[in-house]
Amino acid sequence: MSNKDVDVPGEGPSFTSKVLNLGMAATEKFAPLKKVCQHVCAFHFYAHDMSRQVEAHHYCSHLSEEVRQCVIYDSDASDARLIGVEYIISRRLFDSLPEEEKKYWHSHTYEVMSGQLYAPRVPVIAENEEMKKLIDTYGKTWHMWQVDRGDPLPFGPPQLMMAFTADNQLREDLVADRDSRHGKNTAELRETRQKKLTVPPDAPSPAANHWQTDLGKAWQTSMERTDFKR
Repeated sequence: MSNKDVDVPGEGPSFTSKVLNLGMAATEKFAPLKKVCQHVCAFHFYAHDMSRQVEAHHYCSHLSEEVRQCVIYDSDASDARLIGVEYIISRRLFDSLPEEEKKYWHSHTYEVMSGQLYAPRVPVIAENEEMKKLIDTYGKTWHMWQVDRGDPLPFGPPQLMMAFTADNQLREDLVADRDSRHGKNTAELRETRQKKLTVPPDAPSPAANHWQTDLGKAWQTSMERTDFKR
């Protein structure tokens, strides 16, 4: 099932709601949202199930040169669903994390070099400059809305997501569909980046992408009852 096959319950916004929304939009500052300066698109899979693959549109702001925070939608349409969040940090910061924490993070090296990660409307020359900054970064991603299985609302606990690390993992039909909508060619981007970009010799960190080294096991969230404290 594609992301677009999910219907949100309820009628569309009423005329009154639209008027109120316009009024509030005219008076609010929306300061954090105005810091969003980047749109990149990639694909995620659920940390425990690579067969569940989701197109993810990241809208990111920079808290510093080494920290980005992104809200993730299932498309770039005006009615897109907010399905998750991702935090992106530099290799230096990733290396400083406690070992127990690193298992939640994935690398971006293969995403960049394969062309899977791209900026839909940015010229290739400018895009490559940005990809140089992302090639040895690391992401911690949670999806709250499992649109791939048709959930009409965000059901269940947030799910830890991962990124692809090698050929023949991502479904080709997902790539072809995305490329046709955005007028880009992932294969050509891959070829260009192989020529123009240089991967750091120790990238990606072997401490990321826990599912590759954990002997057929993966970390994923679940809910449990616990003592309530007042």
